[in-house]
Amino acid sequence: MSERKAALVTGAGRGIGRGIAMALANNQWGVVINYRSNEKKAFQTAHLIKDSGGTCIVLKADVSRLSEHRRLIEETVRHFGRLDLLVNNAGIAPRQRRDILETTANSYDKVMTVNLKGPFFLTQLVARKMIDLVEAGTVEAPKIINIGSISAYVSSPNRSEYCISKAGMSMMTMLYADRLAEHGIQVFEIRPGIIDTDMTSAAKEKYDRLIGEGLTSIRRWGTAEDVAGAVVAVVQGYLPFSTGEIINVDGGFHLRRL
Repeated sequence: MSERKAALVTGAGRGIGRGIAMALANNQWGVVINYRSNEKKAFQTAHLIKDSGGTCIVLKADVSRLSEHRRLIEETVRHFGRLDLLVNNAGIAPRQRRDILETTANSYDKVMTVNLKGPFFLTQLVARKMIDLVEAGTVEAPKIINIGSISAYVSSPNRSEYCISKAGMSMMTMLYADRLAEHGIQVFEIRPGIIDTDMTSAAKEKYDRLIGEGLTSIRRWGTAEDVAGAVVAVVQGYLPFSTGEIINVDGGFHLRRL
């Protein structure tokens, strides 16, 4: 069994997921880089980690397919001998932004399955495995971190399915935090704001203007590294009497200001 703690990071090939995977590896974690379709990006992440002296493996699995969850967990434990952290990061936006009065059932189902149903049931299986590992003395104080979004509470009627999925993930965080506390498993939501990723690139001009006008107290785009820093802060174990917490990484967007 490896003494190096092990983390499973979904959607870790690029963007926020890549930032999280690299930050964990830089802090001596073994990392599972999970990806669904972009193999090239996933192995780029792996090369970056290994070039920096980190340890990782790459696993292809579609989080939206419940049938693939068990293999993802089993391969993680087989390789590292343990599982100390799950980061539910994988997520998608609707392929087309449509007014809520025009939202299609297909788009709704796709986004909800990837962003909420998949993470919910992956967390269920991971939690069961973590309980077994805790009882066996293999791991101590494992954690689950959900990467949410300010869209959990900010209305965007042209991508309603995304907002609903992130609001659901916020409640999912609280439910698992409540249920798993007795087993010493903490659950957190990290809630990014406007982060410079592929998902936001199409609206760059709009957000450049809004940020410049003071949309956020800290007047700059957020980065994947900002979100990754919050993950590292949680896994360091400095919050032993907290669970179910929302950690905002949004430049102060959530503040109510006059």
